[in-house]
Amino acid sequence: MTTPDISASLDSYDVSLLMAQTRKLAADYREQTGQALPVTEELARFDAISILGLAKIEGEEGIDAIEQNSPQEVTSRYLIKGRVIFKTGKARQKLGGLNLKASWTHLLMVIYDADYSPKQIYKVPRDIIDSEMANATKDKRGSMTVAKYKAIGELIWENPELESDVHPKANSLKKANNTSARNPKD
Repeated sequence: MTTPDISASLDSYDVSLLMAQTRKLAADYREQTGQALPVTEELARFDAISILGLAKIEGEEGIDAIEQNSPQEVTSRYLIKGRVIFKTGKARQKLGGLNLKASWTHLLMVIYDADYSPKQIYKVPRDIIDSEMANATKDKRGSMTVAKYKAIGELIWENPELESDVHPKANSLKKANNTSARNPKD
């Protein structure tokens, strides 16, 4: 039996619709089973690239997107991570491991609510992360909490449709910038 060619049908899908369906499925699955589906990283890449207007990178280990001023000038190379914050979750949630061998210049951390809707995006320069990890005790195994990344990073985007109770600067940022996205600063 031969497998039908599905490449033509994949082109007909709207990726943003698929991501919306993925959010709904993941939230429903979590509600029914108490377990999280492993979709947060893909959602984070999709959302950060879409919201911030970045260029997606394929095939370069440890780099998910770039920011360009022109086709010849890349200003930033991003590693993108995501974390869902559940109200009943652990107090000291950690972000997944970072590829420290790759040549990314900034980490983008996308924070989600329990419905897998993006709430905030933080930008953390690589040199600050390297410095913090060099100063960390050996038993931490090179990982930091979400709260630590927020403390050393910059809130660059907040969903204007969601109330913020996660970061004290967020409400003033939302009032000052009533747009759906901000360009990241270097």
